[in-house]
Amino acid sequence: MPHEPGQTMVVATVRFAPGARTAWHSHEHGQYLRVTQGVARFGGRDGTIIEVHPGQTLYTPPGEEHWHAAAPGCFMEHIAMLQNGEDPATTTTWREHITDDEYNGTVQP
Repeated sequence: MPHEPGQTMVVATVRFAPGARTAWHSHEHGQYLRVTQGVARFGGRDGTIIEVHPGQTLYTPPGEEHWHAAAPGCFMEHIAMLQNGEDPATTTTWREHITDDEYNGTVQP
């Protein structure tokens, strides 16, 4: 949470159990995710899944729907960095939960 009225940057450490995942979502101003432990999976609406390892950073552009998760069999931690929307309630738009097939990359877009 910002400490001053003009601050809009949000930084959070997020931990996932093996196989845990977010729902589909997008960010008004985009998001940087830096993996600090384990192996992360990031999926897009086109069916692409990217595995990201500790020390790597992934950028998601504004409005791009995506999900993030821990790879099977390992815990994962990342640092999420994003800017609040003009209305903080619009910073992240949440959508439906991802399916097992989407998580496993076995579904066509």
